[in-house]
Amino acid sequence: MTTHQDTTPPVERASRVGGSRGGRVAFNRHRSPAPLARHRPAGIARLGAGSTEEATITPITPSSWTYAEEFVAEDEVLAAARARAEEVGVTPLGSGAGAALGFLASVLEARAVVEIGTGTGVSGVWLLRGMRGDGILTTVDIEAEHQRLARESFTEAGVPHQRVRTIPGAALDVLPRLTDGHYDLVFCDGDKREYAAYLHEALRLLRPGGVVAFDNALWHDRVADPAQRDEETVAIRSLGKEVAERDDLVAVLLPVGDGLLAAKKVWVGEQDD
Repeated sequence: MTTHQDTTPPVERASRVGGSRGGRVAFNRHRSPAPLARHRPAGIARLGAGSTEEATITPITPSSWTYAEEFVAEDEVLAAARARAEEVGVTPLGSGAGAALGFLASVLEARAVVEIGTGTGVSGVWLLRGMRGDGILTTVDIEAEHQRLARESFTEAGVPHQRVRTIPGAALDVLPRLTDGHYDLVFCDGDKREYAAYLHEALRLLRPGGVVAFDNALWHDRVADPAQRDEETVAIRSLGKEVAERDDLVAVLLPVGDGLLAAKKVWVGEQDD
């Protein structure tokens, strides 16, 4: 959740996102990539084993971006949550990023999730639907009114009240009070200038194998443009660099919504494989 209003039409923004990343997902592991992959020119992919042909990967088109963004359709519950967000000036994550969050929660079989930035419940509904049926979402937001609206969204989604713990307050005041190593997933969509601090807290909160995710990782196409040096853009860009370079994280940057950066906290033994 962010109160920043993006004036760029989603399709136009998607075109630039696709073009800037070559239509591909950026993926990083703590191990070095295979030599062929490392030295292959950007935008080129091998067609298959034994093939001497090569094909250029074209940038994703706006229509393809929209198709992917809407591939998992949102229902009336999420539509109502988005309407509440518009009423109070909140910009929730995109539907593609929401679907990705739900997927992550499902793959992790998440039982305990922390959300920074409750908003009006859009991301929370996606997370809760992906989590285990007995999973608990702990969601933090500085705006108590936003959390009240989010609880309406959760009720409409049929989520039992005991599955959601809403905590009003500043994230960096609340997070230190949460239990170390207890959580499967931490989703960050709060103050972009605090993203580095959220990462520090998330790594403490996550169990080994848990995942931290950040919305707005492309920040309205500003992160990919080195000429953009405002405080929020620089903070997000620095976060991405740190996440990509850490040996204790396996990272991926997905061009969904406004960009979703996710990283798995590796098991201790994995670093020595």
